[in-house]
Amino acid sequence: MFDRVLIANRGEIALRIHRACREMGIETVAVHSTADADAMHVRLADVSVCIGPPPARDSYLNIPAILSAATITGVDAIHPGYGFLSENARFAEAVEAHGFTFIGPTAEHIRLMGDKIVAKKTAQELGLPLVPGSPGPVASVEEVVALGEKIGWPVLIKAVAGGGGRGMKVVNSPEGASEAFSLARTEAKAAFNNDSVYVEKYLAKPRHIEIQVLGDGLGNGVHLGERDCSLQRRHQKVLEEAPSPALNAEQRNRIGELAAAAVRTLKYRGAGTMEFLFQDGEFYFIEMNTRLQVEHPITEAVTGIDLVREQIRIAAGGALALRQQDIVIYGHAIECRINAENPQTFVPSPGKVVDYHPPGGLGVRVDSGLYAGYSIPPFYDSMVAKLIVSGPSRNECLMRLRRSLEEFVIGGIETTIPLHQEIIQQQDFIDGDYDIHWLEKLVGLKK
Repeated sequence: MFDRVLIANRGEIALRIHRACREMGIETVAVHSTADADAMHVRLADVSVCIGPPPARDSYLNIPAILSAATITGVDAIHPGYGFLSENARFAEAVEAHGFTFIGPTAEHIRLMGDKIVAKKTAQELGLPLVPGSPGPVASVEEVVALGEKIGWPVLIKAVAGGGGRGMKVVNSPEGASEAFSLARTEAKAAFNNDSVYVEKYLAKPRHIEIQVLGDGLGNGVHLGERDCSLQRRHQKVLEEAPSPALNAEQRNRIGELAAAAVRTLKYRGAGTMEFLFQDGEFYFIEMNTRLQVEHPITEAVTGIDLVREQIRIAAGGALALRQQDIVIYGHAIECRINAENPQTFVPSPGKVVDYHPPGGLGVRVDSGLYAGYSIPPFYDSMVAKLIVSGPSRNECLMRLRRSLEEFVIGGIETTIPLHQEIIQQQDFIDGDYDIHWLEKLVGLKK
């Protein structure tokens, strides 16, 4: 097992990793920008190293600075968390080349799943169902139109190297293809320095279902059930729940075993998530995230399995100790992402936290680095806390979530707590009857 781990991240996920390491008897090294000198994970870590000024490109994306910090502090391994360098194959290679262990998948698997066209081809070879669309990048408007006529309108143009909705455009008819194609390529070039795009059938009312998987790189792999991440705004997840209210046991087992079989075939190492669209009883693979997900705590809540601990164990060379028959889904869990934003305009609201009182009680977990007096910097993602509640049933979970949101106090800044309170009062949500477009419509009605 490792003696010391460097956490190449910030905020709540850095604190989450620190806690798992400490419970395993592992020392931690926190790296931070000058803007994060007072962050909670920096205060709690055994050692901290400043790696640069506030802009992420000069600190949390600065590979030489992170590797230098790892060298001078004598760590054994580096955990990338999520975001930043977590799915950067070059970083994973550099970590290993400098004699450290990368707590995550191999650079080969990161690279394989990082290109969405290659990932789709790989998924098809592994027997995973795909959304109808182009077999590779499309080079012209004429190709977009031809595909639309073949698979049916509307279609979705997506960036090959995309994410977060950037480089993504819906095309309803041949007349709109030219403008959408041009805009998608321009956005993709600006966001990812790669203007390649591909085309998929646009599904009108799908759910976003993801399967949590674990593999040990030795051919062993399991799934830990699904998460429903359909509540999204601008392709960014807002609230997630596990298990999905839309799936039955047969559907859950079918897609779970397909995902686990893919992990075993790939000899995938570490934690990962296979993401699908689900509509009319059918699943369609869209991508694989080769890292820990923001919403991983709801899977931990319904399985009792510490995913960060498993990541660390596997990276240290341990074979997967879990068998599929040992993994039991119990009860229900919901996660609310709390952002420092105006709950109606979604304008970021960084600043000093004057009051902080997280909710508590049975089945309530808050992952956050906030504390009274902490100043939220304006340089990074606006998510400042995750509220995770669990209970024996979805109804009990909803009642606990309502109570917890009422208790949650973050004073001095605006947050999206009121938005979550509004969401869980909607009858569609109470009934579990929503899709990936539902929240956009709700927010649109408020304007």
